[in-house]
Amino acid sequence: MKAGEKMGTTVVWFRRDLRIHDHTALSKALQSLTKGDRIVGLFFIQPNLNESFTARHDYYYETLMKHVDHCEENGFPIHFVTGSLEDAFSQLKNQLTDLDQLYFNADETGGGAERDQKVIDFFDSTSVAVYPCLDHTIHAAEEVKKQDGDLYKVFSSYYKQWRQLNKPSIQHVDLAKLKEYATDQRGKFSSGAEAYKNLMERKTGKWKYAGEQEGLKRLEDFTHSKMYDYHNKRDFPAISGTSLLSPYLRTGAVSTRTVYHTIVDELGEQNNSEGPDTYIQELAWRDFYNMIYFQYPESKDMELIEKYRGMDWNVDEELLQAWKEGVTGYPLIDAAMKQLNQIGWMHNRLRMAVASFLTKDLLIDWREGERYFEEQLIDYEPASNIGGWQWASSTGTDAAPYFRIFNPTRQSERFDAEGNFIRKYLPQLKDVPKKYIHTPWKMPSEMQEEVGCRIGEDYPNPIVDHDTMRKRALELYKEKG
Repeated sequence: MKAGEKMGTTVVWFRRDLRIHDHTALSKALQSLTKGDRIVGLFFIQPNLNESFTARHDYYYETLMKHVDHCEENGFPIHFVTGSLEDAFSQLKNQLTDLDQLYFNADETGGGAERDQKVIDFFDSTSVAVYPCLDHTIHAAEEVKKQDGDLYKVFSSYYKQWRQLNKPSIQHVDLAKLKEYATDQRGKFSSGAEAYKNLMERKTGKWKYAGEQEGLKRLEDFTHSKMYDYHNKRDFPAISGTSLLSPYLRTGAVSTRTVYHTIVDELGEQNNSEGPDTYIQELAWRDFYNMIYFQYPESKDMELIEKYRGMDWNVDEELLQAWKEGVTGYPLIDAAMKQLNQIGWMHNRLRMAVASFLTKDLLIDWREGERYFEEQLIDYEPASNIGGWQWASSTGTDAAPYFRIFNPTRQSERFDAEGNFIRKYLPQLKDVPKKYIHTPWKMPSEMQEEVGCRIGEDYPNPIVDHDTMRKRALELYKEKG
């Protein structure tokens, strides 16, 4: 330490980056420390975000608990503040009188970006230096640009440029230095500790596979086997053909950089790259939708294609509720919604199918579906979810043309041909023969009795006729076009 320099405390604020490995803010904070400095881990509990407690909250706080425990094992205790943003950060500043640096991985979009700006403004007139880092995506929102400096609107062009850019490297976190410089000031933050304790009492504890260590194991399993067949198997929900990494990316238990580099390193010089390339493209979609949401912050509530604003959507609570509960009479749609409601996750092919069904077969506003997914999905990413719903409803950038309307029966026959996924989530259909598993309403009444599934009693009749609703959807969109 040079003469005249004073020791200080650096805070690393965790949010949706609940890990130690490959953590940009933590890595940079550690690099900035010199002899005599201290480092504190922080988590801000915002009471207004926990008024409801959905599956998404439950999974997130299970991940938080795993992260807190993992940090503790590494000699780096997490401190909690709570209350309004101003109260929480005033307490932080008042209790850590030598606080001189705050590091965090910034949000580029939505409410997170607004909160980050408020924190930056809060410390603006103080002696605390604030360092927002970009970490949640591989490439930040303004990093992938056209030659004229504009941002992209079409994925195919974006992806060509995305592939050409050098990818950020893994951010090394020196665990020995972390342990050496970490300090325990938790006695000064009793109200935050109490808020954390209350959250822990609310969670169910059912998400056994949450957290960084489980996420890294899952990544290893995927890259050693499933990724080579990913392009062939990813569309079939009855097969374990996807990575199941999305909840870990959502909570930041595993970083997107780590996923990318693990795939590239595992692939090496092999020629069998179609599966890995297809998966890497999915990571690029995640970056793309982050960029779109950054460009169009109003897109959570407004169609990006102007002519489709003010659509005459069908307002029908009964139909909406049938969709939410998985009682539409279309087996694949119902099985998908049961999967969502039971495990807080849905296969990506099915997300497209149920979104098309809600917006094109029921003609219900896409925002209703987007909000239901926000409540139920443990991997809910605002940018990707909004982008996906606007894609399905043909109202967003790079969206499916309005006349592309998924036939729920054809989707079922194509992607769950044997009906194994359907039978898993709709046990009342378990004995229905393959011939009728996609269209159970066509079963003869004697067969319904024989297999113990009476249509209209044990399983509903279709709530709408697809062919009729398809025509209505085309008319609705044509009127606006």
